[in-house]
Amino acid sequence: MQRYIILHDKKVDYTLRTSRRARRMRLSVGCDGSVVVTTPFGFAESVAERFIREKARWLFAKISFFKQFEGRVIVRHTKADYAKYKKDAHAFACARVDHFNAMYGFRFNRITIRNQKTRWGSCSRNRNLNFNYKIALLPQRLTDYIIVHELCHLGEFNHSRKFWALVAQAMPDHAELRKELKRNRIMFQ
Repeated sequence: MQRYIILHDKKVDYTLRTSRRARRMRLSVGCDGSVVVTTPFGFAESVAERFIREKARWLFAKISFFKQFEGRVIVRHTKADYAKYKKDAHAFACARVDHFNAMYGFRFNRITIRNQKTRWGSCSRNRNLNFNYKIALLPQRLTDYIIVHELCHLGEFNHSRKFWALVAQAMPDHAELRKELKRNRIMFQ
């Protein structure tokens, strides 16, 4: 259901969704500035409005963040794109993991390519490395950063100083690469 709320003298349109599977309320802002509130089934609309008011600062920050991308082309990828790039992404990830792991010497199990909306990669407690198929579409320096980042989680399963020191061994400019990757995240929805 389409609704609106007045926050700080500004009208904010939002979509209210209810879900039997939801266990808690969720507020999201799309890259087009659309706002969606998802509530567990049976919640009153007033509860959702109170939730939006509590999150107003975060909400305006996200809307402002996405405004900087107005007018830019945002590529929407499909299941067909996943099928098309998955094999190349896997081969590339395997080669780059082998390249960087020659320096680190970490033990890992599997490398998997996934179709994820919000993550470039992950490292599981089972020592599996997972990468988004869209790494095949990024410049190599960014893909290398993602691979090194996840590989270093095999040595430090956190984001401590020790972890970042491991990353810096292969990527001394990791902070700049991380910022660039965050900017690209919007373009590769």
